[in-house]
Amino acid sequence: MGFLDNSGDIILDAVLTDTGRFRIARGGFKITKFALGDDEINYQLFRNSNHPDGAHPSGSAYYDLQIMQTPVLESFTNNTSLMHSKLVSYQSNDLFYLPVMRLNTIVQPNIPNSAHMNSQGFIVGVDTDTQDSIVAKFSSLEGVLKGATPDGAKFIRLDQGLDTTELPATTALDMDLREDQYQIQLDGRLMQLISPDGSLVATPSFIDDDSIANYYLSSGTDTSYVTIASPKATDSGTVNDYGISGPRGSILRFSLKASINLNTSTYLYDLVGNATNLTVGGQEYRVIDTTIRIIGVSTGYRIDIPIKLLKKA
Repeated sequence: MGFLDNSGDIILDAVLTDTGRFRIARGGFKITKFALGDDEINYQLFRNSNHPDGAHPSGSAYYDLQIMQTPVLESFTNNTSLMHSKLVSYQSNDLFYLPVMRLNTIVQPNIPNSAHMNSQGFIVGVDTDTQDSIVAKFSSLEGVLKGATPDGAKFIRLDQGLDTTELPATTALDMDLREDQYQIQLDGRLMQLISPDGSLVATPSFIDDDSIANYYLSSGTDTSYVTIASPKATDSGTVNDYGISGPRGSILRFSLKASINLNTSTYLYDLVGNATNLTVGGQEYRVIDTTIRIIGVSTGYRIDIPIKLLKKA
């Protein structure tokens, strides 16, 4: 992987992902939709009068010169690493705020762990012995999930909407800004998606050649996971448990169940686990660091959640 020089002629560099080659090999391949992204672009390079270095000395025609000449990534086939920031289109051209997703850090069962993570994420005990040990050893159980026997006591929650105080949370969010469907990607070798109460294991829509399980959850068919948020009550005494400051869109809730391989063996810990164990309260735990990716199907907004999968050493 490298960068392509973008200072002169425009270079078109296109390759097929592994999934693309697979579908062409099956026959009947037809492009029905595509996505664009601007991952490499830093828009703060736009040199107008508000730029720290002032406007471009050659005039307004050159304000975006640095942006236009930014090197771009050459194409590569790993479909899990492409286009972190997809461009989206909206019918309305008078929008001041665009919808986002936020990890809920307010409601107690959903608060992520920060004491043992590089950033806010969740710790999963992969077997019952580890679960019992975590309860005894961890001083704070925030963001700790039971991966062997999920019981609904704790789960992951994301809130979606307009994160601004300029628009009151009592206002209903426009339909075209509300996220009704989510795509969740996780390593299918390590864990499964399960309903927040721990009763229903979700079925992946597909598992790609990198063992990434892709789940599609909709507010119309998967109400255990996706619900439409109501506008905030006008009563000043109402507790604001929503992670979005402005108009509310939808809520995504889910939990995780450790795979049978993690539950019953150390094979994957030896294969992809961390070289150094985590020690808490004198107890060592084998660690696998991974990530869950949540993508809003309508808005294209994406958030990655760090996960630590622990097994008592």
